[in-house]
Amino acid sequence: MALAPEDATTVSDGMNVPLEPRPQLYVCVSCRRRGAEPVAEGEQTDGRRLYDAVKSLADGMGRHAPAQILPTLCFANCERGCTAGLSAVGKWSYLVGEIGPEHAGDLLIYAAAYAKAKTGVVLPSGRPASLQTSVIARFPASIEPAKDAAE
Repeated sequence: MALAPEDATTVSDGMNVPLEPRPQLYVCVSCRRRGAEPVAEGEQTDGRRLYDAVKSLADGMGRHAPAQILPTLCFANCERGCTAGLSAVGKWSYLVGEIGPEHAGDLLIYAAAYAKAKTGVVLPSGRPASLQTSVIARFPASIEPAKDAAE
C-alpha cells in the first residue's frame, strides 16, 4: 500500500520514508574518513558502510529502536567525515563527525539518550566514550523571538 503524501517524505538519496515521532538519525552515505582515498565506482563509501551498520542494528531492535535511521547526502563536513546528524521536533539538533562503521552501536546509544532528553541536550558524560568529543555542531530546532529578561 502506498503512503499518503502527508504520511511520508523523500530524503536526499530518493528514499521515500514514513514520518515518525522518533528522532531522526541521518547518516551521510557519501562520506569517507579523513584522509581516505575516493572509492572506485561501485564500491561502498565509509559512510554507506556506517549507514548499513546502524540501519541493521536499528532494524534488529524493531519498534524499540531509539531513532528512525535515514540516509542523506553530504553534510559538508568532509574534513571530519564520516558524519551523522541527530534531530527531533522541538529539540536541539546535533552533527557528529569523525566516526565510522565501528560506531554504529554507540550512535544508537547516543540516539536513545537524545530521545529521552527533553531538549535533546546530552552532555559528553552522557554519551558513549567514543562520541564524547565527536560533536561538530548543534543548532536549535526552530527560531524563536528573543525575549528580554523583563518580558
